[in-house]
Amino acid sequence: MTQRCRSPSMRRSPSHPIGVRVSPPPRPMPDRDPVESEMATIALVVHQDRPEALEVALETIEWLESLDHTVVLPALEALRVGRSDLGVGDDELGRHASVAVSLGGDGTMLRTVAMVAGHDVPVIGVNFGQLGYLTDVEPDGVRRALEAFLGGQYTLEERMLLEVEIHRSEGGATTVLALNEAVVEKTASGNTVRLDVELDGTFFTPYAADGLIVATPTGSTAYAFSARGPIVEPTHRALLLTPVSPHMLFDRTLVLDDDSRVRLTVTDHRPAALVIDGRPMGDLLPGDHVTCRAATTVAHLVMFGPRDFHAILKAKFGLADR
Repeated sequence: MTQRCRSPSMRRSPSHPIGVRVSPPPRPMPDRDPVESEMATIALVVHQDRPEALEVALETIEWLESLDHTVVLPALEALRVGRSDLGVGDDELGRHASVAVSLGGDGTMLRTVAMVAGHDVPVIGVNFGQLGYLTDVEPDGVRRALEAFLGGQYTLEERMLLEVEIHRSEGGATTVLALNEAVVEKTASGNTVRLDVELDGTFFTPYAADGLIVATPTGSTAYAFSARGPIVEPTHRALLLTPVSPHMLFDRTLVLDDDSRVRLTVTDHRPAALVIDGRPMGDLLPGDHVTCRAATTVAHLVMFGPRDFHAILKAKFGLADR
């Protein structure tokens, strides 16, 4: 397996793509030999409906192959860019990769993290979308970013992942990792979802709402924010329990320790929908439950320059300086 390079030093020329750093700064990694001294394996994950992302992906493939590096893509995306020979299964993507590059918006970034999180593969986010909370590189900076990574000129920022165990009444359990959130919500308009909530094995209260969100600090600026949840620095470790349009007096978000365990059980006669990082995971029937906790593994986001999370908030929401 190709050795990954992680260096604490960071040099950036004025032409280098500028990102936004979250406080506290990323933890420096020990010096290692540059990846470019070996043949690296680069995984690309591409938004299939953005022509500009597909074009950049093809250009990047040709450039990397000219340097004798190996490139892999999810099978459908490899077919979409006309390089089906580079396609692998989603579960194989991160197995031998030195780095994964997400070419799309925040949704593509979430999908990339989900594919490689179990393999401790760092992720470079390239922003072809609108918000860009999770991405650090602009489309014209992909080559410079990869040159910096292969040369060891980057830092890694750790983000907490959510471990979601799905238990169905007929038996069996499935575990899924999420960077942003898990949502249990109603399946039809005009109805609510009714859920019993347990915290650390102790019954807390029943909820009647359009849905319940269990989010990470990274996810605090996603769906939880739309449900009037608090904004939390994304490098913190905590669980957020946020109701969506609750039909009850208690309508506040709970901010819980990162060692907390949250269990949501469907109690109504109607099914509920489970969505994890925007991916539908099917319906939950009465008696089914999900248990959420902080995962033992983390996501590693590659950073190439100073970031300021508060500057992102000001830019995205048009906040005045004075």
